Parts: sequence; C-alpha cells; structure tokens
Amino acid sequence: MNSNTPLDILENLFANANSNLSKSFVNSADIQEKIEFICRCNANKAPIRFLMSCLLAKIHNPQVDIRKPYTEIEGNDNYSGRFYDERFVELLVHKYKLPCNPTTAYLTPAFRNLDRLLTTDLVLVGRPREVYVFVLDILEKVHTDKKNAKNVLQEIIRFLLIIKKEDEQRMEQLIADLKQADILPLSTEAIVTLLTQHLNCKHSSRLPVLIVASAYQTVKEQIGEVNKLLEAHNAADRQTGSLGDVEIILANEDKIVTCYEMKDKRVTKTDIDVALQKLPANKIDNYIFITTDIIETEVAEYAKSLYEKTGIEFAVLDCIGFIRHFLHFFHRHRNTFLNIYQSMVLTEPTSAVSQPLKEAFLALRRVAEGDKR
Repeated sequence: MNSNTPLDILENLFANANSNLSKSFVNSADIQEKIEFICRCNANKAPIRFLMSCLLAKIHNPQVDIRKPYTEIEGNDNYSGRFYDERFVELLVHKYKLPCNPTTAYLTPAFRNLDRLLTTDLVLVGRPREVYVFVLDILEKVHTDKKNAKNVLQEIIRFLLIIKKEDEQRMEQLIADLKQADILPLSTEAIVTLLTQHLNCKHSSRLPVLIVASAYQTVKEQIGEVNKLLEAHNAADRQTGSLGDVEIILANEDKIVTCYEMKDKRVTKTDIDVALQKLPANKIDNYIFITTDIIETEVAEYAKSLYEKTGIEFAVLDCIGFIRHFLHFFHRHRNTFLNIYQSMVLTEPTSAVSQPLKEAFLALRRVAEGDKR
C-alpha cells in the first residue's frame, strides 16, 4: 500500500497538474479524448467523481482490482469506492472548487449498489451513454496496466482545472460586458421576460427556488421575513428535515411561517396530501406550491379548502405570475432583485445550476439591456 495518505496523493497530483496545464499526462490520444469528454460532460458530472475515486483507490492500494469499487463484489481485491469518494475526492473538489458534483457519485442511479465486476460489457443506465462506456473502458485499460492510474487521475485533474479556468474567463467577460454602460434599469415586464427565457432553458428546475429566495432577500428589511439557508439541490426532505424548498422565517426568530415547494410539473392532490403529512405540530401560516406548469382548477380548489380543516393556507401559484406580481408591487426594488437573483445563480454549485445555464442568464441579460443602449 502507498505510504502516502489518499489526501497527500490528491494534493500532489493537483499541484503537479496545476503547474503543467499545457502538458498531457497520458500518451494515448484515445484515452485523452475520453477523459476530456467525461470532464466536459455538463449533462452528467457523476462519472467524473466515480472515476477519480476508483483511480485514487488503485494508487493508494495497488493490490485492489480497480474494477471492483464495491465491497459486495466477490474477492479479496475489492474496495469501497464510495469511501474514497466521500472522504477524500470530495474534499479536493470543495477545496479547489473543481467543476464536478459536490456530492458523492455513488448515490446516483447508475452507480448505486452494483455487485458485479465492472467490465466493458456492463451496461450502466444513464445519459449520455458514451460517458459510461468511456468510464468502463478507462477502468479496463488501467486494470490491464495499459495505463498508469496515477497518470490518468492527474490527467482528469488537469482537464478539470482547464475547464474551471475557461469557465471563469467566460464569466468574467460576460459580467464585464454587463458593466460597460450605465443604463436605465430594466422594466418589470422586461425582467419577467428575461426570467421566462431563463426558465425555458434546459435543466432549469432549480431556478424557481432561486427566484422565490431572491424575492425574499430583496425585501427582507421591509417585510421582516427572510428565507432560511437553501438546502442542496438534491437533498431529500427526509434527510434534511426541511419542509419545503424555500422556508420563510420571521427576521428575529427561527419560527417557520411560510413554506414554498417548487414543481416543474403539474401539482396534484397527492402532492398536497404529502405536504400535509410532513407538517410540524407547530402550525405554519402558509404552504405554497410554485409550479412552471398549468394549474388545474380542481387542485387549486382542493388547496383552498384545507384552510378550514387545518388553519393553514394552502395555495398553488404560477412561478411567473408570482414574480410578476412581486416585481410590480415592489417596483423600486426590481433591479436589486435582478442583481440578487444573478448572484444566487452564479454562486450555486454546477450540480444545481450548470455552467451553460449560468452563462445563458448573463447572455440573456446582456441582450435585454443591450436593447436599451
């Protein structure tokens, strides 16, 4: 077993990659292309961490079979890839803000509870298909000693650093373009159009949460209420103990007064019944569903009927309708809202708001404001 700790190994590889960004650490053009594809795959970041954890385990303990990252797989040469992922890879990802998932890869459907050897004939269900094929191919090549695990992991870190640098440069340029001119703030309806365009982009399910949270952050001093710290995008209610996606508390207390639950589909009676079951003994004032889909009259009436039974106001609101009313009501604060929303979008982990979605907002805002120059 390698005398260095897994963290020492990662730090050494990181330092070496960071000082040699222009130099590839693998000789095979095929492997290099597959690593780049995996690292640049914005649609699915889990395979990056999965592969990093397997490679780290192999470097730390050369006796393991890199194709056996689950203790359920038979043999004395298996290992827990999730252990390496959560204990060591995750620390590196957070410390250097690398462009991959901030949480473990081993809870994603494709990598959950496998109990067989990870050979190239295994079909891992997920999209895009190529990313899983490439992961299994790299594991096989490292296993057969065609590729050194250390070099492959260093190459992955190198590409992540390159991508991070590219992202930062594009973001800096987009933000600089927005600051070029001192212009009249966008109108409320122009902001609504901008938000609608952003919501219509791919993988935008996190955005309604940020819209509502931004609204409360904008007027917290005026209304004496503020949203609690947002949970991670993929945090389950039963794990976090949260009631909804956005929880509103009184400014000087910890008492929850309003809960918002976001849906990128139609809200159903079942959704409302589930919300009823998780409400605490100390009743809140409002439980509000925000949807980007249509609102059925039957469901809206059912929500309305619960006040007499529970003393809690239930409502189903359209996301754009909600923010349009807010922006007209707090018209003088509309530009503050837009800047807070932008800040929230840009600071979200890429697992919640992808890099293309962040760049899309800045580009859309530049176009909207450009029309006024």
